[in-house]
Amino acid sequence: MAADLKATPAVKKGSSTGTRKSKTTTVKDSQFRNFTPYKLKRGEAYMSEGQLAHLREILVNWRRELMEEVDRTVNYMQDDAANFPDPADRATQEEEFSIELRTRDRERKLIKKIDKTIELLDLEDYGYCDTCGIEIGLRRLEARPTANQCVDCKSLDEIRERQIHG
Repeated sequence: MAADLKATPAVKKGSSTGTRKSKTTTVKDSQFRNFTPYKLKRGEAYMSEGQLAHLREILVNWRRELMEEVDRTVNYMQDDAANFPDPADRATQEEEFSIELRTRDRERKLIKKIDKTIELLDLEDYGYCDTCGIEIGLRRLEARPTANQCVDCKSLDEIRERQIHG
């Protein structure tokens, strides 16, 4: 994942010498652009204060970014709301707004899940599987901070879901 975030120099096409330009490309829209994995200390207990603070920071930043996106959507819809005389243009705009609103609805549900996870952090009931009670694991929580099941239990749930719903 960290390798994806590194800047890669772009080679100028059509250059006979194959020299590199100073222009670089980066992953700009990734939610992990400022992510630094937690460095475990020797003998550190699972869900120590440092780990909890690290995970809380991830959750708070993720929530803030989602809320900023909601604000951008509201501004976009207010600024771009126009009554087009052409029915095709109006339909296109309504479809764009519909897609945007569905996306924001999913993000609204995710914000609720993030808030619930922050509450679990406050209650010190975070980081353990709801199904079997074992440690979820720091790396899994870094990848999916709202996870409430270990990998094994989640895999079994997904298998059951596929069997029931096809």
